[in-house]
Amino acid sequence: MLTAYYDALLERFLRYVQIDTQSDPESTTYPTTSKQFDLLRVLKSECEALGLSNVELDKYGYMTATLPSNTNHATKTVGFMAHVDTSPEISGAGVKPIIHKNYQGQDIVLPDRENTVIRFKDTPELAEQIGNDIVTASGTTLLGADNKSGVAAIMTAMHYLLDHPEIKHGDIRIAFTPDEEVGGGTTYFDIKKFNAYCAYTIDSSTLGMLDTETFSADAMNITFEGFNTHPGDAYHTMINAIKLAADFIARLPQDTLSPETTRGREGFVHPTDIKGGVDAATVQFILRDFVEEKLVEKKDLLLKLAQETVDAYPGAKYTYEHRVQYRNMREVLDQFPDVVNNAAQAIRDAGLTLREESVRGGTDGSELSRKGMPTPNIFAGEHNYHSRYEWVSVQDMLKSAEVIVRLAEIWGK
Repeated sequence: MLTAYYDALLERFLRYVQIDTQSDPESTTYPTTSKQFDLLRVLKSECEALGLSNVELDKYGYMTATLPSNTNHATKTVGFMAHVDTSPEISGAGVKPIIHKNYQGQDIVLPDRENTVIRFKDTPELAEQIGNDIVTASGTTLLGADNKSGVAAIMTAMHYLLDHPEIKHGDIRIAFTPDEEVGGGTTYFDIKKFNAYCAYTIDSSTLGMLDTETFSADAMNITFEGFNTHPGDAYHTMINAIKLAADFIARLPQDTLSPETTRGREGFVHPTDIKGGVDAATVQFILRDFVEEKLVEKKDLLLKLAQETVDAYPGAKYTYEHRVQYRNMREVLDQFPDVVNNAAQAIRDAGLTLREESVRGGTDGSELSRKGMPTPNIFAGEHNYHSRYEWVSVQDMLKSAEVIVRLAEIWGK
């Protein structure tokens, strides 16, 4: 359907990924890095050049625009969203994209870093890409397909709809957002101003995928307080908080409740960082489960183990901080079956097999849904994200754009 837009989509995508937009979890600004505006300003100019209406870029890094309705009857306004930032886990500076034309099942060598190879036998998704054109980085950076493939798909879909006014649709709102990778993508997003009945984030991976359920997520910090004194005079007086934290971590379940021992709908507790010294040491955790009540059980388990730890060291103490991060979007989406059903129909209309899965993670749609705008997640073709092995198929991005077009048409009816 969008085959003639192959070159336009690819040109957009290659430009976008060469703009460094990495976010920073240690920053106290919003967005966390000013360089995210480098791409956002480009997108603002492109939306204006396409002829979209109400094109705005605000101080928080939210770039929004409208494709006005071309029908003569009332329709619901629908949104399409993608984030511009890339993961802090690996550099997004100096990305050198490489196009591997007409892929035939070979291992993909990333030339700028020794022994950096995307191996066919270790990447089952590549079996579906025979004959397609694969884009990677060169081995020293991530690619940025997460989520610039979604950005390119949305822009290409808007381009196509503007070129084909015979496709009837209602008002369509688009938004490009910052800081998704550091959990802040919706912090200042104004749902009322966006004014859409529902939205779709274009930020999932495999062709045909529709994400309608995510983890519910909490964060938790546990701080152990010891007693520091000169090590030469520490006999029976020093309580080393580093050792308290190590003892506590050793008490965690070994065969369950961790990312490396769980799958499917199993949740986990995951220590992500440890900071401190002899006097005090803090262990940072993320807690994940599809069922919110089970998050409470995981919190209680950590507090139980922390108490057991300090009980073993008379004079030691602990404190904790706990905060909600996001909640399973299914709790909201179940109340809006039309939002999910229309997306599923658009995927089928594009000639694809629907893949509906529970996501062992979260998206901006989790928080947007909780705030009142149901927002499932549709594939953008991105794979091996947050790593130098990231790749995407141009044909998958085109199909993502086609699903957006078909979804706009469905809502327009």
